[in-house]
Amino acid sequence: MKLLFDLPLRPALEMLGSEARFPVGRIFCVGQNYAAHAREMGFEPQRDAPIWFTKSTAAVCHSGATIAYPPGTSNCHYECELVVAIGAPAFRIDLAEALSVVAGYGVGIDLTRRDLQNKARDKGLPWDTGKDFENAAVLAPLTPAATFGNPGSQRIRLTQNGEVRQDADLSQLIWSVSELIAELSRLYHLMPGDLIFTGTPAGVGPIAPGDRLVGSIDGLADLTLAIGEPE
Repeated sequence: MKLLFDLPLRPALEMLGSEARFPVGRIFCVGQNYAAHAREMGFEPQRDAPIWFTKSTAAVCHSGATIAYPPGTSNCHYECELVVAIGAPAFRIDLAEALSVVAGYGVGIDLTRRDLQNKARDKGLPWDTGKDFENAAVLAPLTPAATFGNPGSQRIRLTQNGEVRQDADLSQLIWSVSELIAELSRLYHLMPGDLIFTGTPAGVGPIAPGDRLVGSIDGLADLTLAIGEPE
């Protein structure tokens, strides 16, 4: 089969301790998964069902990059998150087995054009332009699940120019990692290469040119990101 044009290669993440890299497939993200963050966004925490949205692979940005301030926004926010890398197929998986399909974990930053998200949300419209854009899914190298262990009360933290902005722990997730995988597997056939951004703690805020962000979770490789001038 001949294609009209060449497609870009799928982005792939470093897996610490391995020469092989993790090719990224779909990117699933959950919103308002920390109670304090839900409240700072003007909502009461709820356990009815996770709030899902997606990002495309074009949004992938590797830790250590310097990116231009995103276009089309004057209020772009950082959101530091635990990212789960799926390494085996899963469909309607039992809660007790959910962690068995995890290949690794990493630190991610979900960049959000908050002004566009809020405008869409207020009109009852999808969040796509606020959430899915180039460099909006920043990812650190992955740590194998066997090395990291199970998510528990590990500290999650983000600094902006050396100042702590987000500081919480993974036990504060409203929907645990196991629950997120099990719930998502009822909606999709999860496949190796899928990523799950598990939600961000309170303390989100705007970025600006010249900023340096550092995201960290105990036991995982740090994420760094520098913000340049807009194009």
